[in-house]
Amino acid sequence: MSLKVERGRTLARSQAMQLLFQAEARRLTVNEVLAGEYLITKGPLDPYAEELARGTFAHIEEIDRVLQRVSENWALSRMPGADRNLLRLAVYELRFSPSDIDDAVVINEAVEIAKAYGTDDSSSFVNGVLGRVVRDPRVLGRAQEAATDSADDADAQEAEQ
Repeated sequence: MSLKVERGRTLARSQAMQLLFQAEARRLTVNEVLAGEYLITKGPLDPYAEELARGTFAHIEEIDRVLQRVSENWALSRMPGADRNLLRLAVYELRFSPSDIDDAVVINEAVEIAKAYGTDDSSSFVNGVLGRVVRDPRVLGRAQEAATDSADDADAQEAEQ
């Protein structure tokens, strides 16, 4: 399958999703997949794809907890593999990536990739789950968590005095 526009970050996200899918299917780490043979569309591997795949894999346990929290009626194991890995990638970009990419851009890109790689229902499913990730106050980014923790610590210190 091929995306209509396979350039720049769209291509990188597509390649990263493919790497994550291969790692999961072969029961390997992303580093092991990258060290061996792998298949991606429109090679060579975009450096941003590698960064996204490694970053997503490094945070996969936290990301899976986020996805399980917002996917009330869907166990991760029941999701199609392409959808699951695309959601992981998008949650990484939304909440863990050091890049400052607008949430709407990440969601739009994920929806477009879901159309190319998923089932007929994938794009609406991905859109719905990622919308819940963005709206759920329990799903904060690291910077937000650190700021909240610092503010809570300052409030606690002030209350003690």
